[in-house]
Amino acid sequence: MQINITKKVQVKKGKVSKYQWLKVWGPGLIVMLADTDAGCLITAAQSGAQWGYTIILPQILLIPILYMAQEMTVRLGIVTHKGHGELIRENFGTGWAWLSAGTLAISAIGALLTEFIGIAGVGELFGISKWITVPLATILLVGIAFIGSYRRVEKIGVVIGSAELAFIIAIIIIRPSLSQMVQGLITIPWRHSSYVYLVAANVGAVIMPWMIFYQQGAVVDKRLDVHSITKARHDTFVGTLITQGIMLIFVIAFAATVGNRNFSGSLNSVSDLARALSPFIGSMTAKILIGASILGGAMVAALVVALAGTWGITEVLNWKHSLNEPLNHKTAGFYIIYALAHIVGAVLVLANFELVNMAVAVEVMNALLLPIVLGFLLVLEAKVIPEEYQMKGIYKWTVTILCIIVMVFGMYMIGPVANIW
Repeated sequence: MQINITKKVQVKKGKVSKYQWLKVWGPGLIVMLADTDAGCLITAAQSGAQWGYTIILPQILLIPILYMAQEMTVRLGIVTHKGHGELIRENFGTGWAWLSAGTLAISAIGALLTEFIGIAGVGELFGISKWITVPLATILLVGIAFIGSYRRVEKIGVVIGSAELAFIIAIIIIRPSLSQMVQGLITIPWRHSSYVYLVAANVGAVIMPWMIFYQQGAVVDKRLDVHSITKARHDTFVGTLITQGIMLIFVIAFAATVGNRNFSGSLNSVSDLARALSPFIGSMTAKILIGASILGGAMVAALVVALAGTWGITEVLNWKHSLNEPLNHKTAGFYIIYALAHIVGAVLVLANFELVNMAVAVEVMNALLLPIVLGFLLVLEAKVIPEEYQMKGIYKWTVTILCIIVMVFGMYMIGPVANIW
């Protein structure tokens, strides 16, 4: 009898160990799905239509850069049990903390505008007014925060974001030429200024500032410990492959279709994307696949961006900031800021506020914020984490150099974008 009991305990422990990764995974997946939001997917489609398969290589090269930056946030959050804004406040003072939180808030509102415009565009694709889709999306997004825990919010976000994978069906239908893709990989039209600008835009935007604030806050809210670092890294790496894979799918789909027909129209909206693909995969199929992908990306991004902004601000204010705590007088500030972020974004979109200038201003803000955020990330990694958890050797120098490259591209983008503004 004793032997049987021992065996049962061993089997039970084995099962717990085998499925432990399910409790750790999530922050990396959801933040990466949010990275391929409505604006990014439209940009990927434009890139494929304009430059064909030559944009594939830059997207592949961005994978290690994106992973390395987000991996630092994992270690910072897990080892210190503190969010990004909180660490900046404690180590550099409230002035720098307010600078990072203030610009993050503006960036988050600008990003939310993009997501709500994407949600409205998907509705209009099927003849549904934005006065229905935007309020419904706002109610859903605000309501998600009140369901009781971070883990539940995360699961819902991952499920919603998974709708982006629907576009894989488009690639299966289109059947792009493998030989043309290989040719595109070895063709770099670096002498064309517009191509260089597009690559710079992709590099400068690969790490959005709100991603760093979100993932660090998420691993803290999820209460992960140092034993979870390896699994959290795997979560981040798989998420990185998924987000860049989705971007590549959009690039390839539009390169294989629109890009081969010398398309002269515009690809600036959801309806433009569906209309451009219709001759190749059918009108309704194009609407469904484009609609599902854009809606999934926009919804999960809206959720992540609002939470990132809320965590950043409340960390600087030293307010209670956890989805694991119910609404009460201590957490009221956290939930109010989160709800207001969605409401303000929705109202601006419904009111037809002048969004073009604001969107350009937000791009400039993101470019300015990126060097600040990455700079703090590198310094905090070296300053607040015990040596045993710090980067070392060649890996450390590789990460530092790649982050500097991203910061330089981010600064480079300020001039051209500001001139357009």
